[in-house]
Amino acid sequence: MYRILLVEDDAVITDVLERQLSKWGYEVSHVADFQRVLETFIEKQPHLVLLDISLPFYNGYHWCTQIRKISKTPVLFISSASDNMSLVMALSMGGDDFLAKPFDLNVAIAKVEALLRRTYDFGSGVSALACRGAVLDLKDASIHYEGKKLDLTKNEFRILQVLFERRGHTVPREDLMQALWDSDSFIDDNTLTVNITRLRGHLAQIGLTDLVRTQKGLGYLVEDA
Repeated sequence: MYRILLVEDDAVITDVLERQLSKWGYEVSHVADFQRVLETFIEKQPHLVLLDISLPFYNGYHWCTQIRKISKTPVLFISSASDNMSLVMALSMGGDDFLAKPFDLNVAIAKVEALLRRTYDFGSGVSALACRGAVLDLKDASIHYEGKKLDLTKNEFRILQVLFERRGHTVPREDLMQALWDSDSFIDDNTLTVNITRLRGHLAQIGLTDLVRTQKGLGYLVEDA
């Protein structure tokens, strides 16, 4: 199921879009605190963002620029300003399409579906994963926490990528071994333990002491909250 994030300060429009998109089978959420748009984006990990231009505190252009620093997730601007300059600005700031208010809901749905189809048919999308305040950058294999950055080894990055993608669920040791070495048959089980131990030691350097938890007899877990 595709996840869509609404960044719109008009409660009526937000409610209408949320109900209509949900009817089409999308998982829809919206920003409640317009000073924390980027944090909400990282938390929700949407496949598409509907972003108004006129917002409290910072406008949509600002937030699109911030999103583009960490993600290629498609952004559909929505705005009552439908002049050519607004359209050009929206696209030049990293937006993928523009929807002028007032809009027909059928047109809105069509644009959403077209953007999702174009994006995910070609494998693009989110380039960062987040959990418990930590952000895993998929572009350069690093993890960020409270302003600190840690560069990861290939195995450390792959372990965290699998755990973050399945955050909130225990990942069996066999699944991690498969992800690391494309085999769960001919690798000494202790090798994974050594890799996990080293990863935890490195994470502790930036304050992430309890990020990776052991589920005895089952595997490893990164909690969702």
